Amino acid sequence: MKTITRYFLLVCILFGLGCLTSTTAESKPTGNVIGPENVSFPSGSETVHGVLYRPQGAGTFPAIVIIHEWWGLNDWVKQQAQMFAEHGYATLAVDLYRGQVATDPEMAHELMRGLPQNRGVAYLRSGVAYLKTLKYVKPDRIGAAGWCMGGTFAMQLAIAEPSLRAVAINYGALETDPAQLTKIHAAILGNFGALDRGITPKDVADFAAAMKAIGHPVDVKEYADAGHAFQNPNNKTGYRPQDTADADRRMFAFFARNLK
Repeated sequence: MKTITRYFLLVCILFGLGCLTSTTAESKPTGNVIGPENVSFPSGSETVHGVLYRPQGAGTFPAIVIIHEWWGLNDWVKQQAQMFAEHGYATLAVDLYRGQVATDPEMAHELMRGLPQNRGVAYLRSGVAYLKTLKYVKPDRIGAAGWCMGGTFAMQLAIAEPSLRAVAINYGALETDPAQLTKIHAAILGNFGALDRGITPKDVADFAAAMKAIGHPVDVKEYADAGHAFQNPNNKTGYRPQDTADADRRMFAFFARNLK
């Protein structure tokens, strides 16, 4: 299995792939969303921080852990959390970088290198546990979604956290070891770019075949005109708005089927 650091050094440094500045307009919740709320929760002896959104109204909601790219917990990631909250989910964007946000690829690379995979997965599992304590969250209806580095962590979280019901992997590194894949209980959706030179069509096909071999359904789609990071408008040359809209629709339908 590729390490996260080696994989994203290849994808984000060698091939560029949207490694521009990470600034976006500040996320502004609409009237039907409560948030952003800065929260903290324990992970072993550490305290982890995140940003929480939820739909307005009484009752309980399914929930989604939102996993950021190698930039960190920036405005674009908060916008994704807000977007899913607007569709009826409590969302928790977990800060894997302990408050730091990259402003250039070199800093993003250094932050990613300083994040051991086991620590990142532990933080995310603690985020799942935290969501289960919230009175307005359905504790048996929790999923996860990640992009780029966050997509890789979504893959690993699906393996490590058996209580998850649904996981969306957006151009993250994929696992093919049957011993690891058999640990997954969640439904899996994947969105990938056919022109991605880091996660190639062969990688996607191998993953789908490995999942089929163990009898676990998986829904993967490749976008013919897209490369890596095609869903992020900061990727000035690689952003594909029509493909992004389709990928978002796929995720909305996927989570509605599996969490609502």
